[in-house]
Amino acid sequence: MTRSDLAAAVDDVLDVDAEAFQERVWADADTIKEELEAGTFDNPQAIVGLEYEFYAVNDEGALARLPRRLLEFVGFEKELGLHNAEMSTSPQPLNEYGLEAQEREVQARVKAAYEPMDAEGLHLVSDGMWTIPPEGETAESYLTGSVEDGGVQLATNMSASTRYHAMANTDQPAGMRLDAPHVSLSADTVMPESLITSIQPHYQVPQAVDLPTYFRYALRFAGPVLALGVNSPFYPPDLYDDDATPEEILADGHDEHRVGVFESVLNVPGEQEKVRFPEDIGNMKEAVDRIAEDNTIVPMPVEEGGRFDDEFAHFRMKHGTYWRWVRPVLGGSSRESANARIEFRPLPCQPTVRDTVAFQAMFAGLLQSMVRREHPLYDLDWADARDNFYAAVEDGLDAEFAYVTEDGEETTDLKAIYEDLFDYATLGLADVGLTEEEAAKYLWPLRQRARHAVTPAAWKRDRVREQLDEGATFENAVYAMQCEYMENQHETLLEGSFADWLGRGGGLDDRTTTR
Repeated sequence: MTRSDLAAAVDDVLDVDAEAFQERVWADADTIKEELEAGTFDNPQAIVGLEYEFYAVNDEGALARLPRRLLEFVGFEKELGLHNAEMSTSPQPLNEYGLEAQEREVQARVKAAYEPMDAEGLHLVSDGMWTIPPEGETAESYLTGSVEDGGVQLATNMSASTRYHAMANTDQPAGMRLDAPHVSLSADTVMPESLITSIQPHYQVPQAVDLPTYFRYALRFAGPVLALGVNSPFYPPDLYDDDATPEEILADGHDEHRVGVFESVLNVPGEQEKVRFPEDIGNMKEAVDRIAEDNTIVPMPVEEGGRFDDEFAHFRMKHGTYWRWVRPVLGGSSRESANARIEFRPLPCQPTVRDTVAFQAMFAGLLQSMVRREHPLYDLDWADARDNFYAAVEDGLDAEFAYVTEDGEETTDLKAIYEDLFDYATLGLADVGLTEEEAAKYLWPLRQRARHAVTPAAWKRDRVREQLDEGATFENAVYAMQCEYMENQHETLLEGSFADWLGRGGGLDDRTTTR
C-alpha cells in the first residue's frame, strides 16, 4: 500500500457515519444477547490460548524494521510498529497436553523464524520495552516521525494499519504522548505505543454465564501476578528529560512502564479513560452493553463475510478498541468455535518462552481453582484490587498488596500471598489432569522469582546500577544492560527460563530494594 493509498483509506474511515455505526453496534449487541440465551458461547471445558509480541533488532542489538514479507514467511503477523511481530497460538483444551501444545507451538514458530531472519541480519527479542533505537536514529525521531498527505497525518514507522493511523486524524484524537517520571514526549500519531510489547493469556470459560465470576477473580489477583512479571523499568535514554539524573530516574521510575505508555498514548484527553483497570461485571448482558456503549474513537468501515462472528461484525470492530487491562471477549469464526473468554492484558513480554507459558499456566490454574473452590479472594473490595494493580505497576515485588487468603484472613504479607496463589494455581492445574510434578514444572520459574524477590525489572535495575557504579554514562549503562539481556535470552529463549539468569539470593524476608 502506497502512502497515498493509505491516506485515502484513512479518509474513507473518517467519512464513516458515527451514529449509523453505533446503531449497528447496538443491533449486534442484541444478536449476541440472543446467542448467549441460546448457549451458543458455551463449551464443554476450559480452553487456553496466547498472544505473544516481539520486536526485532539487528546484529548489534539496535531496533530494526522487519520486512513484511519476512513476517508472513515465518508465520507472524504485523503489529503497530514496523519493528513488531506477533503470533497467536491455536486454542487448546486446558489439560496437560494442551499446555504442552501451547509451549511447543511457540517454540516451533520462533525457531522457524531463526534461519530466515538470520539471513537478513535480524533477531526477535521478547521484552517489555525496547531501549536501543535504530542505528543512526534517536528514539524520539523514530517514534515521532510523520508526514502529511492530503491533510492526513501518517506515522513514518507504523504498519499500514488504517485504524491506528486514523486515530491521529479524528476530531477527538488519542493522547499521543508519553507521561512518566522524567519522561515527556508528544507526537502527531499513536506511534509511541510501539515502544511496548506484551503477552496475553486467554481463558475460555466453559459456561458463558459464569464469565463474570471468573472475571472478578482475574481482577483480584491481577496485581500480585503482574508484580511477578514486571519487565519495563527503563525508557530509551534519549527520551528522559535533560535535567534528570540517573539517581532520580532509578528512584522515581516504575517497574512496569508499559502500562503508563498504553494509557497515556491511547486515552483521549478530557474523556473517560478507555485504557484502564475495569470494573466488575454483574452479568453477561452488562458485559455486552459495556462494550457497546464504550466511547468510539474511530468508527471503522466493516466488511462482512461468512464467519459466525460476522453476524455481529460492528460489535466485533468496536471491541477492538475496548481497551481494558482485563477484558471479556465473545467471538468465534463458527458456531462450533464460538466462545466466551477472558484476555489478561497487563503482562509485558518475558525473557523466555518458558516464563511466558508459566504465566499462562498460573493464570489458567488460578481461574480454574478459585472459581471451583469459591476462594474468599472474591470478597476483596474492588478498589483494593485496582490499587494492587497500580502498586504492582510502580513497585513490582516491593509493593504492598491487600489480599484475602483461603481461610478468609486479610493479609499484606507477601509470603502468605504468594504461597496462597501458587497453591491454588497448582490445584487448578491438578484439576485438569496435570500431575504434581508437571504443575511444579510450569510454575517453577515464577516461584523462583517470588522466592528470591527478583523480577526482570529488578534484574535490569541492578545491571544499570552496576554500570553506573563503574563510571558508565546513563545511556551506556542502559545499553549495556539491554545487550546483556539479549545475550542471556539468546541462550535461554526456547528451553531455559529467567531463573537461569539468577545467582543465589535472599528471599522475601531479607531482600534489599534496588530503588
